This record gives sequence, structure tokens and C-alpha cells, in this order.
Amino acid sequence: MSDLFTLLPVLWGGFVTTLEIFGLTLLFSIPLGLLVAVLKMNKYRVVRYPVSFYISVMRGTPLLLQIVAIYFGSYYLSEFSGLGISFDRFPAVVAAFSINYAAYFAEIFRGGIQAIPKGQYEAAQMLGLTRGQTFFRIILPQVVKQVVPASANEVITLVKDTSLAQVIAVAELFSLAKKQQAAYASIYPLFVAGVFYYIANLLLSCLFAYVEKKLNYYK
Repeated sequence: MSDLFTLLPVLWGGFVTTLEIFGLTLLFSIPLGLLVAVLKMNKYRVVRYPVSFYISVMRGTPLLLQIVAIYFGSYYLSEFSGLGISFDRFPAVVAAFSINYAAYFAEIFRGGIQAIPKGQYEAAQMLGLTRGQTFFRIILPQVVKQVVPASANEVITLVKDTSLAQVIAVAELFSLAKKQQAAYASIYPLFVAGVFYYIANLLLSCLFAYVEKKLNYYK
């Protein structure tokens, strides 16, 4: 028990970093994903094709590779250009996670938007609403209801994916647990870290279940 009281403050520090990566990723990736979804549905190929390629690359390559590419790529680009601008470890992780998850959210949002009957757009036009008013007042609230279940899966996955930040030595929860594993010569710290992840995801699951229940009035 004394080991647990010694271990918990150390892992809590890593868990705070995990939560920071998680929160900032959602903050940036959800609006970016909505923008990418809208661009993906653009009628002009010059807009649609590059966006489709971006989504394909983000979904078709490992997130771990993307983290490494952004961190080291920004360093080498800085050296080559002479600008002296490169990502530190934590911003590189947030940037990689954000652009990766934006691609997944974009496809979820696109599916939700396209699931809305076209008659609703026509009805809004008949009422004299602009495209912006139609989207934000009529379409978007219904899209939110459509995408909550799929978005919940992505958000829960994000909590666990934060452990990939250790690849560039960001001191998040799992990396600290591994260091404590070596110090304790036991896998005990890893199980404690697993409890942290489980509790976080349990709370998120309850939150999304509550949101889905509240949104049932759209049925």
C-alpha cells in the first residue's frame, strides 16, 4: 500500500499531461474536422481532391509515424530553411494528434451531414434562410445527434492513443508508468496506469450516454 501512495503522485503528473494532449486535440481537431468535411463535399475538384488526399494519408499511415514526421520534419525543415522555427515535443504531439483526428472526425461529420434529407435544405430555402442559417440552425443540430455515437468511439480511442506521445519522450501517463516499472522491477505501475485510463474512459462513456439521451428529442 505504501508503494501505491508513492506511485500515485508520479502517475498523476503523467495523467495531467495525458489530459492536456487529449483536451487540446479535441479543441483543434473537431473544428478542423468540420471544415475538412465541408471542403470534402465541395463541388470543385481542385478543392475536393487535395482534401481527399489529406484524409487518405492521415487514415492510411500510423499516428506514431505522423508524430515522428512532424517533430523531426519541422526540425530538419527549420535547419534547411534557416528560419530557426521548429516544434518542441509537446506542440508536435498536439499538432500530430489534431491533424490525424481531424481526418477521422471529418468523415464522421460528412456522413452525418449527408444523412440529412435534401428536402430540409429546400424547405429552409423556401423560408428565406441563407445557407449559413440553414446549416447552423437546422442541419448542424441534427448532425450532432447523428455523429455522437461514432464520435464517442473516436474520443475514447484518443485517450488510449495519447500513450503514443512517448515516442518523442513526452512524459505522459504510460511513459512514466514504464519508468516506474523499471524502478519497481514489476509490472504493477502499468496496471495502475491502466486504471487511470479505464476511469477516464468510463467517465467519457457516461458523458456520451447522457448526451445521447438529451438529444433524443431529435427523433
